[in-house]
Amino acid sequence: MIKVRNGSTSSNQQIMRLSRKDYSLLSPHLKLVDLPLRKTLESANKPIDTVYFLDSGIASVTAFNPRGTTIEVGLIGSEGVTGLAVVLGAKQTPSATTMQQPGGGLQISADHLRGALEKSAGLRTSLQRYAHVFMVQVSHAALVNGRSTLEIRLARWLLMADDRAGGTELRVTHDLLAMRLGVRRASVTVAVNALVALALVQAGRGAISIVNREGLEKLAGEAYGVPESEFKRLFS
Repeated sequence: MIKVRNGSTSSNQQIMRLSRKDYSLLSPHLKLVDLPLRKTLESANKPIDTVYFLDSGIASVTAFNPRGTTIEVGLIGSEGVTGLAVVLGAKQTPSATTMQQPGGGLQISADHLRGALEKSAGLRTSLQRYAHVFMVQVSHAALVNGRSTLEIRLARWLLMADDRAGGTELRVTHDLLAMRLGVRRASVTVAVNALVALALVQAGRGAISIVNREGLEKLAGEAYGVPESEFKRLFS
């Protein structure tokens, strides 16, 4: 962990990987904050004024069309940072980012982050590498959503959420999963029941727990692991 300005610590992997010089550009402007369930971190088509380095919890990035159809395109946890449009030189994005699992982290204004990025090539390179990893995650999600069964898609989602939740119970309803995966609630119920029957997960009211991660990874197959391997390649 790394100490932040108020003496607290951060476990965000992007913050922890910064050089002392690059961290000093950010530290005067970082603020430790709670990130409750459903908190909006970015609104679609509106200027991004705050960027978050998550220490815990999961942020969900969602795409949608004008008719209101939505689907989740990516997850961000303590491995990453929100506001990638800012990192890449834009001011806003057509997607939205909200907290899917409550947690906490560090916030910094988009203007202060831009100022730091202008001063440090090392900081730009580090955060742009994470932006690349997230883009790989989004592109792989498109492949999986278009070519895999719902059970495999659900297995992939649970593994990715488990990676970011630290092995804790995932507080998620079938309605929320249906919205994240872009399917009907009834289809999610069938898929969850299939994983329960295989003794891979346990499902309760508004919660799912993984009981056999190895088996879940086997079921997911090639649907899980490509973005994770890219992250390890660039940040190990």
